[in-house]
Amino acid sequence: MDSRAAQIEIPVGKSPLGWFRFLFPSVADLIFIILMTAMTGRALNSRLLGDASIGWHIRNGDLMLKSQAITRADPFSVTMGGQPWFAWEWLYDVVIAGIHQWLGLNGVVLFSAVVIAATFALTLRLTLRRGADLLVSALLLALSLGASMIHLFARPHVLSWLFTVIWFQLLDISENEPVDSRRLWWLPGLTLLWVNLHGGFVVGFVLLGLYIISAAIRWYRCEQRDMHANRARRLQQLGLVAAASLLASLVNPYGYRLHIHVYRYLSSRWLMNHIDEFLSPDFHGVAQQCFVMLLLITIVALAVSRKPRLSQVLVILFATYSGLYTSRSLPVSALLLTLVIGPLLTRAINQSGDNHALSLRLRRFLSRWGTFGSRMKIVDLKLRGHGWPLIAVLAGLMVCTIGGTGASRQWVNANFDAKRFPVQAVNQIGQRNIREAIFAPDLWGGYLIYRLYPQSKVFVDDRHDLYGEQFLKDYLKTIRLTPGWKGFLNDRNVRWVLLPAGSSLANMLELTSQWNVIYRDETAVLFSRDSTL
Repeated sequence: MDSRAAQIEIPVGKSPLGWFRFLFPSVADLIFIILMTAMTGRALNSRLLGDASIGWHIRNGDLMLKSQAITRADPFSVTMGGQPWFAWEWLYDVVIAGIHQWLGLNGVVLFSAVVIAATFALTLRLTLRRGADLLVSALLLALSLGASMIHLFARPHVLSWLFTVIWFQLLDISENEPVDSRRLWWLPGLTLLWVNLHGGFVVGFVLLGLYIISAAIRWYRCEQRDMHANRARRLQQLGLVAAASLLASLVNPYGYRLHIHVYRYLSSRWLMNHIDEFLSPDFHGVAQQCFVMLLLITIVALAVSRKPRLSQVLVILFATYSGLYTSRSLPVSALLLTLVIGPLLTRAINQSGDNHALSLRLRRFLSRWGTFGSRMKIVDLKLRGHGWPLIAVLAGLMVCTIGGTGASRQWVNANFDAKRFPVQAVNQIGQRNIREAIFAPDLWGGYLIYRLYPQSKVFVDDRHDLYGEQFLKDYLKTIRLTPGWKGFLNDRNVRWVLLPAGSSLANMLELTSQWNVIYRDETAVLFSRDSTL
């Protein structure tokens, strides 16, 4: 019994809940409300602002809204100022800048929280619809959420999480159902949005390629004439959809040059080996261990399930490889594994009663698990209180419009964490009216752009594809104090340096006579070069 059959067996007629079912939210609705509230509230909103790149996204959007033109040259740094820049997330930048102008950082956090909450709520809903029971779905979703904590930031990549889930579902449901195959033509439209929102659109084409490979193999191995013709039509349709999606991906401000740029960026071995988020996961962390648990469950599910579809196996292999190759891929990999493994694991649990290789006690336990999970699923899928998430979003908007306060309490107060970012040091820079460029670590560059542009520019930030290998090699020499570390500062006539307190370069500059400490706190140290020496 496949996932589609399991879906059909769910009774959808009269419900003993009657009209009360329209008052109660489903588990997916509750997950949306809980996640959105937690990430928007004071407990986790600093987590979403834990990455500084949102700063230059906002300022770039501001520039585009003001100029009514797409940014094509770098406006933020003195080192690359005026050089061609692929602002490939331009549409996100415009949207997030508009939200920021309306609601400030509170609105930025609310928007990101809504997207993330919608992604995980939709994943649970689709996992249930695909045949998984409620207990299995909830367990896998919890692990995927844990694995995603490593990259839980207010950045455009969260939109790629949502697009990946939708994209995969459209591909997968069309494989066995001719009626649903028409929905494949939604993919070119999604591509048109995705390519202008985030570079993660590449994942969509990888998934499309996997399903084309699966369809081609199934067509080649089929011997029945009628089935052979159906599979040939399926393969042809996937090819046409892929071609249409590729053409749609060219509808961006940079045309085919964007694809070349993304390829060169992702194929640069040096960049992939030196950018933290592209490195392989360190499995000592909690998020990484959640992903390991997902992989172990995947192995068990594949071992006990009956012949998963080829497309499912290919998606599992892709999700596993990408998650192990780079920590940046952990969220997408975890979500894909949840969607694929949930129905397989549920099917294996439901069939365990006939497996006499298992002990009687274990078979009874699994039988009770499956019965309870299935009943909970049937009840959950009948609940229609989907208005509650909308009410939660409207309440969040209302709170943000009045500055995050309500009933004499500060509900939302989104700010960059002063322990992670040089908040007080930048206040000093503003008070001293320093207008010269400031050298700081790339992980602070976006924050400086957010706070100081256009008063002051940066030497480097985390737009690594803009700066390129050679520039970043020189930059790392300085940060890591390797031989020739003074070259970057001297050749570029750096006069102001802002560094993390206690860092190696900060300690070295304190011992160098030509550098003076202007300001110091527990987070940052601001240096000025003595021009008389």
